[in-house]
Amino acid sequence: MVIEIKVPTVGESISEVTIAKWLKKDGDYVQQDEVLCEMESEKATFELNAEKAGILKIAAAAQEGATLKIGEVACTIDTDAAAPASTTAPAAAAPAATVAPVVEAAPAAPAVNKGTIDMKVPTVGESISEVTLVKWIRKDGDYVERDEVVCELESEKATFELNAEEAGALITVAKEGDTLKIGDVACKIDTSVARPAGKSAPVAAAPAAQSTAAPQPQQAPVTSIPNDIKTTPVAAAVIADKQVDPSSIKGSGAHGKIMKDDVYAALKNPGVAIGQEMFTRQERREKMSNLRKTVSRRLVEAKNTTAMLTTFNEVDMTEIMALRAKYKDVFKKQHEVNLGFMSFFTKACCFALQEFPSVNAYIDGDELVYHDFCDISIAVSAPKGLVVPVIRNAESLDMAGIEKAVLELATKARDNKLTVPEMTGGTFTITNGGVFGSLMSTPIINIPQSAILGMHKIQERPMAINGQVVIRPMMYVALSYDHRIIDGRESVSFLVRVKEMLENPEQLLFGKDPLKALLKL
Repeated sequence: MVIEIKVPTVGESISEVTIAKWLKKDGDYVQQDEVLCEMESEKATFELNAEKAGILKIAAAAQEGATLKIGEVACTIDTDAAAPASTTAPAAAAPAATVAPVVEAAPAAPAVNKGTIDMKVPTVGESISEVTLVKWIRKDGDYVERDEVVCELESEKATFELNAEEAGALITVAKEGDTLKIGDVACKIDTSVARPAGKSAPVAAAPAAQSTAAPQPQQAPVTSIPNDIKTTPVAAAVIADKQVDPSSIKGSGAHGKIMKDDVYAALKNPGVAIGQEMFTRQERREKMSNLRKTVSRRLVEAKNTTAMLTTFNEVDMTEIMALRAKYKDVFKKQHEVNLGFMSFFTKACCFALQEFPSVNAYIDGDELVYHDFCDISIAVSAPKGLVVPVIRNAESLDMAGIEKAVLELATKARDNKLTVPEMTGGTFTITNGGVFGSLMSTPIINIPQSAILGMHKIQERPMAINGQVVIRPMMYVALSYDHRIIDGRESVSFLVRVKEMLENPEQLLFGKDPLKALLKL
């Protein structure tokens, strides 16, 4: 029986998707629920799974890069086809007489000896100065391989992993729960320690022993990766599969690590050293993804259909930074999440939106639609492009609730796991260009909303305070708004109200005792 695998419904307003990549080839035998391909809609990336086991046949109209309508056939599966022998039972061993003797392995030696090296907290964002060590994946004294995950770190934006820069014995320095500055030493690795005898090195498999049996088809050689070139596991697999020279790729990851996308970029530009200086007049064309097309359309629509203006102000971040420094540990212990800047800005905006409801409204034809709730959209730069997930009823959440929502949505965005409902709606948007180093900008309204707040980099500047020049950590804030619904007085008053609450953060905590309020909220 041949069954059809059709493009599923992925959202109310989505009518087509693009085949991003086939993970299985035409003619492959696939198991039930095995991932067949990656599809990309204008909102997110998702996977297509096999409904039954059988032989895969990719539709002629569903090649990589093709655009399919919802309900169209992407492929078929012949469920009557027998599974290859290799998928049902292990291959029988060759007769002993025809196999060369097994060569006994020599004692393991260290992959590299650079003495004891420091593993420091990497830079994770322009405005992020500290992270929390959430969990040690490997224990003190363990032998770790190069690129092996040793611990999880958490910034105010997301959780990420720290990988071993070399193979050796792990020496932990920081403890779980510790707050570390960027550049602090989290652990050390003693590279002079030999790999334990029972631990095999993570290298390409040795050539099979010579046999007098019938010759097998020759396999393409696996590309070896030198010790001084760092790659992610997925990138290493693609390099080996596609036979890419790793020395021709300049990695875009931390410490120059080669990422999956760096390898794909090299495949699209054969013979060119990616990331290095190039003197050429060649050009290339790439089909825009559905997500990029949607972002482009909405941004142009916002510019052409709204009377958009931007008003600016600046916020003295001294009190917020002092409050975070004083209570971040007890807050983290109580709520198991960091106290970041986003919760302060979200809280301040929610109060100001309720005071100035037109900023929280939008135009629908000849009517103005006001909201008694604050669904705050947060702009996140995801691997596939800009996405704007929504924190529902942010006005009803406490500081910890907002921080947990931000962390969850940012992590999903990073992993391309956001759902369409999580990115639908929203009454007001907050975007933070400061994570990329932006000092000032004019953000574009996220239609049909009527306003968007732009956060920026915290920059120490000389300020006149009570007749004295003092150095203060300052942030420019920008409010872009639709002048058709929001008057200048309201826009300026809204931004001033946000500034006042941020410079007096105790107001956000509903009490004279910040510690008591933080624990309560």
